[in-house]
Amino acid sequence: MNGWEHALMGDWHQAPWAAVKALTLFVTAAAAFRFTQRRAIAEFTPFDWVTAVAVGAVVGRTATAPDTAWLTGAAALTTLIAAHAAVTRMRFVPALRRIVDPPLRVLIRDGRIDERNLRRSGLTRADLDAALRQHGHRSPADVHLALFEEKGAVSVLTTTVKKD
Repeated sequence: MNGWEHALMGDWHQAPWAAVKALTLFVTAAAAFRFTQRRAIAEFTPFDWVTAVAVGAVVGRTATAPDTAWLTGAAALTTLIAAHAAVTRMRFVPALRRIVDPPLRVLIRDGRIDERNLRRSGLTRADLDAALRQHGHRSPADVHLALFEEKGAVSVLTTTVKKD
């Protein structure tokens, strides 16, 4: 084989082994994730994203690297998933929760924007205006309370909640 044929075809006999490793790594990851908490992708925390990307990298690298065995990839996968599960459980310990989840921040109270919390949340005025429009509001004056949630979403409340 010349250079371009090798670049396109490689060692063709390794392709079936890569497929077998990819399939077994998929099954390993699926089994390991089965024992952890389920979350919607829209509700991912930064730790969820890091885990998802790292798991994808391990599966991709292990499946295609001829010098990396399934056992090595499986060990890396289970370690990542176990670390993710530990971080997820840290959220239930009040002293550790702030490390894992950012605090809830009030962005608007009774029509007034809290510029400091807006900056601390990493949002610009344009970001806030866009979030308000998504919730059907033209201006902060229409809003009783806007919160920057722990998951990064902006919640908007238009009226005060009355207690019975």
